[in-house]
Amino acid sequence: MFFTEEHDQFRQGFRDFLQKEVVPHIEKWEKDGTIERFIWKKFGDMGYFGINYPEVYGGLNLDLFFTTIFLEEMQRINSGGFAAAMWAHTFLAMTHLKAEASEEIKQKYLTASIAGDMIGCLCVSEPFGGSDVSAMRTTAVKEGDSYIINGSKTFITNGIYSDYLIVAAKTAPELGNKGMSIFLVDRDTAGISSAKLDKLGWRASDTAEISFDNVKIPASNLMGEEGKGFFYIMQHFALERLIMGINAHARAEYAIEYTLQYMSERTAFGKTIDKFQVLRHKIAQHASNVEMVKSFNYMIVKRLQDGEYVVKEASMSKLNATRISDEVMYDCLQMLGGYGYMEEYKLARMFRDSRLGPIGGGTSEILCEIIAKMIIDKVDYKPAT
Repeated sequence: MFFTEEHDQFRQGFRDFLQKEVVPHIEKWEKDGTIERFIWKKFGDMGYFGINYPEVYGGLNLDLFFTTIFLEEMQRINSGGFAAAMWAHTFLAMTHLKAEASEEIKQKYLTASIAGDMIGCLCVSEPFGGSDVSAMRTTAVKEGDSYIINGSKTFITNGIYSDYLIVAAKTAPELGNKGMSIFLVDRDTAGISSAKLDKLGWRASDTAEISFDNVKIPASNLMGEEGKGFFYIMQHFALERLIMGINAHARAEYAIEYTLQYMSERTAFGKTIDKFQVLRHKIAQHASNVEMVKSFNYMIVKRLQDGEYVVKEASMSKLNATRISDEVMYDCLQMLGGYGYMEEYKLARMFRDSRLGPIGGGTSEILCEIIAKMIIDKVDYKPAT
């Protein structure tokens, strides 16, 4: 219904690429907490950062089901951190470049990002305001033909080794969320400092807390209109939440495949454990849940591809898919018994990496409230214009 022969060929090619170019390095990157720079360039050379970006900037201008494949296949190499670094660059930082940046900024930064020559990060969450974006304290004060940025951000993926930052800051704090704007900031600008955070999972990615101390940038680095930043962020949250929903169904599906392989080889009481009814039925239930949310996600991708504003559906996707993923990881690890707790088996890392799903990109509690506003209070969220 959704995938053509061309999609299938792309999937196989990307899967082969990951096995050859990425998988041999995953253990090192997970241990070091750093993804070596060369792989970004290889992704760029293969066109993987430009899947759904315009050809004029070096992109491939392909439909969103190619993006779906890109996300799904990265969940099969068992490094949530590596996958996050890649999609945070491609679909968080670069999405804002594509949508709000001036042509001059696009020519310099979007082109280089697609080519793998530059790495980007999106800076929204703050130490005192994660899901509550409107509580942001970072400010950008205009002085002549410059803005002066002060404040801090946290939980920023690619926050250490990115070359540029897409930063949300309040240009008119007295206006609340209507006084927020978006800026491009070069990494080497004076006054920026970063500290790496030590995480439970996503170990390969660099997650950082970033401080801005009188960071002076040109006024031309404002992206879009002043005061529209909150609406730009909300508009793109639909894509981010759908991405995390797709990630969740893909890693849960892979965890089930991995567990079934183990169960077919592990014997107890004279037979393989995939013959025990209690385990078979548990797998059947989890596989059914994953299949339902996967089909739902594909439907949302199609609607997004057709230009619909899918903020409600994307929020539902992330809410349910990430919960289902955590449930799958819990039971799959249990089915491996003591081996599931060992680092040499894949479930230990899958278990840790999955847990961020209900937190990042808007917590499950926040998503429930957003969905409740739409279905109970009849709030009708509209895209920024």
